[in-house]
Amino acid sequence: MIRRFFIACCVILPFAVSISAEETDAVAVNRSLEELVVTGTRNETDVRHLSQTVSVIDRKEIEQGLQPSLLPVLTEQVPGLFVTSRGVMGYGVSDGAAGGISLRGLSGGSAQLMVLIDGHPQYAGIFGHPISDSYQSLLADRVEVLRGPASVLYGSNAMGGVINIVTRKMREDGVKTDLRAGYGSYNTLETELTNRVRKGRFSSVVSGSYNRTDGHRDNMQFEQYGGYAKLGYDLTANWNTYADVNVTHFNASYPGPVSAPLLEGDQRITRGVASFALENRYERTSGGLSFFYNWGKHWINDGYTPGAGESPQDGRFNSFDDMMGVSFYQSAQFFSGNRITFGFDWFRYGGEAWTEYIKGENAGTRSDLVDKRENEVAGYVDLRQDIGSWLTLNAGLRVDHHSRVGTEWVPQFGAALHLPENVELKASATKGFRYPILREMYMFPPQNPDLQPESMWNYELAFSHRLLDNRLRYGLNLFYIDGKNLIMTLPNPNGSGMLNQNSGKIDNAGVETLVAYRIDHRWSVDANYSYLHMKNPVVAAPEHKFYAGANFSKGRWDVASGVQYIAGLYTAVGDNPVTENFVLWNVRGSFRVAEWLLIWLRGENLLAQRYEINASYPMPKATFTGGVSFSL
Repeated sequence: MIRRFFIACCVILPFAVSISAEETDAVAVNRSLEELVVTGTRNETDVRHLSQTVSVIDRKEIEQGLQPSLLPVLTEQVPGLFVTSRGVMGYGVSDGAAGGISLRGLSGGSAQLMVLIDGHPQYAGIFGHPISDSYQSLLADRVEVLRGPASVLYGSNAMGGVINIVTRKMREDGVKTDLRAGYGSYNTLETELTNRVRKGRFSSVVSGSYNRTDGHRDNMQFEQYGGYAKLGYDLTANWNTYADVNVTHFNASYPGPVSAPLLEGDQRITRGVASFALENRYERTSGGLSFFYNWGKHWINDGYTPGAGESPQDGRFNSFDDMMGVSFYQSAQFFSGNRITFGFDWFRYGGEAWTEYIKGENAGTRSDLVDKRENEVAGYVDLRQDIGSWLTLNAGLRVDHHSRVGTEWVPQFGAALHLPENVELKASATKGFRYPILREMYMFPPQNPDLQPESMWNYELAFSHRLLDNRLRYGLNLFYIDGKNLIMTLPNPNGSGMLNQNSGKIDNAGVETLVAYRIDHRWSVDANYSYLHMKNPVVAAPEHKFYAGANFSKGRWDVASGVQYIAGLYTAVGDNPVTENFVLWNVRGSFRVAEWLLIWLRGENLLAQRYEINASYPMPKATFTGGVSFSL
């Protein structure tokens, strides 16, 4: 496997480097030094002035990925971030599901990593984790990933970082319609239709998608319908408003582990998101008031294993969860180099879950599992002060109150040093936390309503440098995570059985690096690497993660190739840990037949690796998908 990895690198990288000697002329693209982000500070800010690290994946990179889901693109481009998978399409929920997102060893499945849409939290109100099948490429104008705690701005569940999906909008007057359709291995179909309009002060984006696959194993079908609409209006030169809604429904079957194949493991899941925002932007102040609501309806048949002598399930798991909230912030500049942001959040989340019996002695009845809702209210302040042109100081504090657990104080501190020759040095100390979720407190043994919040401190040093007229950039991050009160399932100290308890610790340290070089207007190369040391290993957080890619664009052709190397990926922990090492080689290419027509092809795992990300769920070998894109 290692030999194949180096062969692939030898095929891609030397070829790209040889081209760099041919042309580095003045036509090369020069990205602006002022890369603006909203995730680390609420208002638009030059990323150089933040003491924490934010990775940005723009719309062009999303489109070049040729993926219906955002998560495969993030896995390649963001050091330290990893997403589990079990097939060619679809992640699913419940037993055997994939789509677990981890960052620096902290897992979204354990509610330690938050996904946002336009700054609004997105997670299942009962279970507290993101729903990975909801995050489709059609939504995003760009994605910003803050690596490290973001609890000062976003509260509970953001202790490990946040993934903020910034939704699409039309910037120039006109009408644009795009259709992408593809077909590939295992009867996989991908479709997406988007219409964008801007006329004067009014703008709109309307998208729809349908995706399906038979899967590479029996009983592994996946089918998804998605729709997104956003309407915006500029009230004045300084005030604007928008409303949006996103709904996705998927039907998924999971086949069980290969050692014990499962029948009737079926899921029907619907997730919805809606929001309304009123925003202002002046020269010295900006802010916004927003309302959001997200919800989910789950129907799950856990299936049965005939080989183990099991019979079909009598009951079906049902749940309805929701989350609503109000978010307000206002940022102001009172004097030169100063920025202060005040904010207020109120969240209400929860839901109900029950088992509905369709046969057996309890047929026609239901058994309630949980019916709870809880509130979180918080205020925060974030300060930024430039000292001359060489130093920016950052500090923040959040006071967060939970209706059951109590009050949590969340501080953060940092500094960014701006040196000559576009060199940046950053240092930060940030606290993250999460409240126990309803499932841990009230659902299924070993539930414990007396759980307390998890918390951690992240200490980080970062270095970055841009040179050659900004065509070459590279960076290095060093971090250490010290966490306590992690919720674990352990023997009950006051009785028999097991009980959820605040007994775990986090002791993680790591290194993250990246480099990107725009060789000329045709060629670019990039690479990133992360190393993670965990004193207490967890599933789905690789020790080593490396990606190297090259992009070529000339005339009507656009070709990209990348190699990803994963080592020390735990698929099982405990007394008998299991790790996986593998190399993936992917290629994407397109040819523009006409101004309105593009033909594209995507090949994945071209080295035909045999590997598992979820234990006992082998991944497919080489797969191919091709199709067309129309732009009108």
